[in-house]
Amino acid sequence: MTTLLFIIFQNVLEVTATHSNYNDTNNLKFEVIKIFGLPQEIASVSVSPNDAGPGYPPQLAYDPLTKVALISGLQLELGKSYTIKWTLKVNVNQRFDCYPNLDPTKEKCEALGCTWEEIPNSRAPSCYYSSSNPYSIANVNYSSDGIVATLGLDSSRVRATDNHTAPISTLRLEVIYHLNNMLQFKISDYQNPRYEVPVPLNLPSSPASSSQERLYEVALQIKPFGIQIRRKSTGTVIWDSSLPTFTFSDMFIQISTRLASQYIYGLGEAEHPTFRHDMNWHTWGMFTRDQPPAYKQNSYGHHPFYMALEEDGNAHGVLLLNSNAMDVTFQPTPALTYRTTGGILDFYMVLGPTPELVVQEYTELIGRPVMPSYWSLGFQLCRYGYANDSEIAQLVEEMKAAEMPFDVQYSDIDYMIRQIDFTLSPHFAGLPALINKIKAEGMRFIIILDPAISANETNYAPYTRGLEKDIYIKRPGTNDILYSKVLYGMPSIPLPVFVFLLFFQLFAAHSAFPDFFRNSTVEWWKREILEVYNNPNASLSLKFDGLWIDMNEPAVFVNGAVDGCRNDLLNNPPYMPHLGSRHLGLSYKSLCLEAQQYLADGTPVRHFDVHNIYGWSQTKPTLEALQSVTQERGIVITRSTYPSSGRWSGHWLGDNTAAWDQLPKSIVGMLEFSLFGISYTGADICGFFQDSEYELCLRWMQLGAFYPFSRNHNGKGTR
Repeated sequence: MTTLLFIIFQNVLEVTATHSNYNDTNNLKFEVIKIFGLPQEIASVSVSPNDAGPGYPPQLAYDPLTKVALISGLQLELGKSYTIKWTLKVNVNQRFDCYPNLDPTKEKCEALGCTWEEIPNSRAPSCYYSSSNPYSIANVNYSSDGIVATLGLDSSRVRATDNHTAPISTLRLEVIYHLNNMLQFKISDYQNPRYEVPVPLNLPSSPASSSQERLYEVALQIKPFGIQIRRKSTGTVIWDSSLPTFTFSDMFIQISTRLASQYIYGLGEAEHPTFRHDMNWHTWGMFTRDQPPAYKQNSYGHHPFYMALEEDGNAHGVLLLNSNAMDVTFQPTPALTYRTTGGILDFYMVLGPTPELVVQEYTELIGRPVMPSYWSLGFQLCRYGYANDSEIAQLVEEMKAAEMPFDVQYSDIDYMIRQIDFTLSPHFAGLPALINKIKAEGMRFIIILDPAISANETNYAPYTRGLEKDIYIKRPGTNDILYSKVLYGMPSIPLPVFVFLLFFQLFAAHSAFPDFFRNSTVEWWKREILEVYNNPNASLSLKFDGLWIDMNEPAVFVNGAVDGCRNDLLNNPPYMPHLGSRHLGLSYKSLCLEAQQYLADGTPVRHFDVHNIYGWSQTKPTLEALQSVTQERGIVITRSTYPSSGRWSGHWLGDNTAAWDQLPKSIVGMLEFSLFGISYTGADICGFFQDSEYELCLRWMQLGAFYPFSRNHNGKGTR
């Protein structure tokens, strides 16, 4: 008698002869195998042991209509054990990039166990996964409030190149049914706690949904691991991560999902040419940086949120609450891949089902947008490069004479002594009186503040008080302040605005950076703002109505620190996301990533983890300080943003250029920030960089009249 055991799993058929004491005189053999339900054509077949007879290699046939494959010409003798493996031909659009890092090669690709095949004139990856992810669900517990599961790891299939990218084997999945229209799914390391974003969300104290009323249902794929979320009313799958890309290591976390359609919006901040994303193999990086808007350049904010329209018109939104450097890849599958350099995967999905409801549900989660003062909806005027307060006074009078509607006047960093916060230049000695005068005439005034504090001054009280309160970001494990450089000049050396990096390295003043997570820093910041408003010397008091906080990515003009960065792993991580100047690392235009910060409860955190929420941490204290000193609603405008920044501020789209293409791009940017919960948004009307043509500026003023934040602002030396 011969007994055969057949096991099929992941494109492998195991034929095992468990009993074989019968000698078949007829020499019977298996010659044909028919496989049902294959999504793609078979590319190749291997049989082991390699003694399948003279009919080998086999012939292959595939019917795409019935999804049936036929392997014929086999010579598998009864009584013997065989392993038959087959690989499927991968449609180019079904490829998932296995080597998204810098400089992919065939050797690097195959070292990861992936397949290399170049396709001329295509953005599709040459290196792609040809096997499933190594994770599976080991234990799972279902309840009325959600799902908790632990993930197992098949270590035999792991091909990491170092410890920092080796998959973690102690992962937990938590799915929480918070509301009927909102759920959370979170993947973290249950054995070794990892950094999690300290941004509070508006979540119910306990899940408040019912199985009958939920708009969604969740299913788990056991092996390979995957999560599938389906809209109940239509059956549409709106999330499906049962894909080969999933990996979770210390410094490289990746997950992909199939999408319900090609209609995807959001994810920023970057200058996107269209509101709806182009799904033809585009990757966008997210890492806050002093980067003027430009194609494929990561700019000031970090918003890992998208809204999707399904084919039937329903809509949903997805937030990844992660603040590490990351990128996202769109492909025509349609699918989306997230890659991040740290933290955890913490997703929140809102089910709409209309686009309006998606935004309402998202802002309910992160916080509603700030209510701007009525006056801040009027036309506003600013420029970088006012020579003195007389120039501003003359401008105000000329605007009045021309009967131009004009509600708010600004002063950029020109009003300061050598661009140093909380100071007043002798050239602007008349500014306090000018502000009082135009306010008496019904106008308002906004001043700018930057986060960096000059450390080379004599008798500069704000810096000294900061030292006393221990507010500055430091090098890890030391009491040494981490100094970099921005616009300040040395006290005895006048410094032009845009000069060569060498000049900065030689002559620019050291700058210290307040750590706005700390309670002591918040107190210090509010005290310094109060003194600007109510200076002991009344002739120095600036009675501003709003505050404009700039350069808070945070921006630096010397990469890292004045004496260099000291942790190459954090500044040049194993996976470098698709950012501008990618080859220069994360410290390009940034503080050293090893810099030490502390949350309000004293928890130490690396700048590597919280860099993208530095501007967020400055925004709430700024609004609180403004409202405290003015006793009015006021408005704060910030450059760097993160989900929930809109609770306390508006945003302008940064240092744009006087060019025609910037008009439609500004509309895209404002629509995206409305999705992000920051509705008080606008672009610099007529452009910041370069001279503006008359017709361009005229048309831009017409468009800008419809910006929620309507401000004409340009750079020094432009017109």
